[in-house]
Amino acid sequence: MLTRRHFITATATLFSPVISGPLLAQSWPTPSERAAWDAQVTPAFYDPATTNPWGLHPRLLPQRVEARAGLVPGDIHVDAVARYLYHIEPGGTAMRYGVAIGRGGLYEPGTYKIQRKAEWPHWTPTADMIRREPEVYAKFADGMEPGPDNALGSRALYLYLGDRDTYLRIHGTPFPTSIGSRASSGCVRMVMPHINDLYDQVETGVTAFLYPAEGDGPLEA
Repeated sequence: MLTRRHFITATATLFSPVISGPLLAQSWPTPSERAAWDAQVTPAFYDPATTNPWGLHPRLLPQRVEARAGLVPGDIHVDAVARYLYHIEPGGTAMRYGVAIGRGGLYEPGTYKIQRKAEWPHWTPTADMIRREPEVYAKFADGMEPGPDNALGSRALYLYLGDRDTYLRIHGTPFPTSIGSRASSGCVRMVMPHINDLYDQVETGVTAFLYPAEGDGPLEA
């Protein structure tokens, strides 16, 4: 079983609300639409380490930290207790991002593969989501078109178990103030400019470790 103590150590001071279902929408954004939306969700003079119009706690902003020896470069680790996502880099470092995770019993720890990536994806709530909260999700039963208000935001990394899509995602969110909390229907949420940066660094086929939301000690020195 995964434990937080077996995960990452870092030296530093200081992804969805929702689960996506089948792609039912018929259209995909053009390159110019995607570029315009990227500009819309990215603050002027954006600096990942300091830009914070969302009012996040500073610890949730991206920063490079030291990773525990032996972790595989390219893999992703989600610390559900501290609400951090780590992307392991060559040379013993990791980029750390603040995230939101699933509320209540909707968060699903486990070991997954990222088998698909999408820029400005479509989103469709699952049948379970519609059954659980029809007043929220029923109106989107036929899918939501891409755009800044889409529940998956600007980028999505799709988590699989073998060849089976789990409908869990690491994705951007139109609700950035939820970062640092338990707010989603199971996915891992990130601020859109942060996942845009991460997305370009993540290869399909890498492993994503989602650790339990109850842990046995801090990950950082």
